[in-house]
Amino acid sequence: MQSGRPSRTAEYMAMFRASEHAKGPDKRIFSDPFAAALLPDSLRLPMQLIGLGLVRKVLDRYVDRRAPGARTSAIARTRLIDEWIEQSIVAAQQLVLLGAGFDTRPWRLGKLRTAKVFEIDHPDTARVKQRRLQSAGLDLTGITFVAVDFERDDFNKRLSEAGFEPGQPSVVVWEGVSQYLASEAVSAVLQWAGRLAPKSCFIFTYVHQGVLDGTVPFEGAQKVIAKVEESGEPWRFGLRPEELADFLRERGLILLADYGADEYRAKVIGPESQTMQGYAFYHAVLTEVPDA
Repeated sequence: MQSGRPSRTAEYMAMFRASEHAKGPDKRIFSDPFAAALLPDSLRLPMQLIGLGLVRKVLDRYVDRRAPGARTSAIARTRLIDEWIEQSIVAAQQLVLLGAGFDTRPWRLGKLRTAKVFEIDHPDTARVKQRRLQSAGLDLTGITFVAVDFERDDFNKRLSEAGFEPGQPSVVVWEGVSQYLASEAVSAVLQWAGRLAPKSCFIFTYVHQGVLDGTVPFEGAQKVIAKVEESGEPWRFGLRPEELADFLRERGLILLADYGADEYRAKVIGPESQTMQGYAFYHAVLTEVPDA
């Protein structure tokens, strides 16, 4: 991430969500009317045109060629995590978005209206996000924003100072972040999550370690790795699915679900997903803090 500007990854994710929303209520798999407001000027014109079906299809194909599977994985993952949040927030009083990026769930998911919501992110990304949402007329008063650099700051301390109550059941979402951090920073976050109140839900994503060290071949992976290196936000951390349950247990969490992109695309999109290739190395995980 370049100093002084928001995460490019956050902007790409907002673009994918805006494109999905533009399909209309009968075809989209989730609604996000706020994503377009978070885009930089360079992406505003494509988003204005994307409501035209033919233009959207051309742009989607262009994106899919440049980063195979990134768009379809992001869209399916968004819907899957939406569902996990809505299922889990019923028994929780707090939602924490770690590395919130340009996530708009606090405004678009109705079940979050009564939850206490904390957004934690790098100050550069958070500053731009708040400015763009305010310009779009969204009310930010119900959200607690906490500026944190995960590799330098004590995010637990910052979060507690902001009013988070670790003794209360919580839902925590850490989407699209772990692969950018050092292993020590990832382990620290998971250990923190494992100390939350029993039955708290921790949702996160990771990339297969094999895509980073080249030991497991994945379709389109080399092109994706090259793109993230070029963006200035290289991937640094990965896990192996067969080792995940033990890795989590050692940090106080129990594994409830672990889906690779091919699996969660199939769950969310159905048979149509069989033609969607790439990003099979990307995983979405649902965990829980066990009873004491």
